[in-house]
Amino acid sequence: MKGILGRKIGMTRIFNEKGEVVPVTVIQAGPCYVTQVKRTETDGYEAIQVGFEEVHPNRLNKPRLGHLKKHGLPALRILREFRVEDASQYEVGQVLTVEMFQPGDLVDVTGTSKGRGFQGGVKRYGFGGGPKTHGQSDRWRAPGSIGAGTFPGRVLPGTRMAGRMGNRRVTVQNLEVVRVDPEHNLILVKGAVPGHKKGLVMIRQAVRPGKRGKRKE
Repeated sequence: MKGILGRKIGMTRIFNEKGEVVPVTVIQAGPCYVTQVKRTETDGYEAIQVGFEEVHPNRLNKPRLGHLKKHGLPALRILREFRVEDASQYEVGQVLTVEMFQPGDLVDVTGTSKGRGFQGGVKRYGFGGGPKTHGQSDRWRAPGSIGAGTFPGRVLPGTRMAGRMGNRRVTVQNLEVVRVDPEHNLILVKGAVPGHKKGLVMIRQAVRPGKRGKRKE
């Protein structure tokens, strides 16, 4: 299972060999360091901890700084964990770059969606709203009925209503890698990825190839 951390730069478009326009998201990924290797014998599962984005040591607390210094690694702002099938293939201090991916690969990209604050049902779920005529003037964006009065006499759990929108962990599956630029640590994937510009994203080898979709976690 290949994985790397990066920052979303933004969207643009490129032309493929056929002259077709391809919408892509540009991600500046890596270089990342393997900061810890977890094995079944010692931790109960196979995984690697990956560090990204060097910062001044004063920006980190002492436990994290000590964890990194113990292995001779620089101060890294972000630490994330990737499950792998065989952690013995990695070693602490190993550098991971975008070169691990090739054009045509399918990847899953995880990020935090843009926060929209408290929103009503029309914007949050696409409700159609109430009638625009027949004398009503203040129910255009109202949710309408949210349940019966006699039975069950309550609002059922999970009813779609107004509430906080966005700012959630979202994974978009099976995005195609269109281009890789190791010199500038860039990777271009087809389509949109969650989050705002400069937002942190995790790029992993596709878990379920062929199953295109978006998953909230």
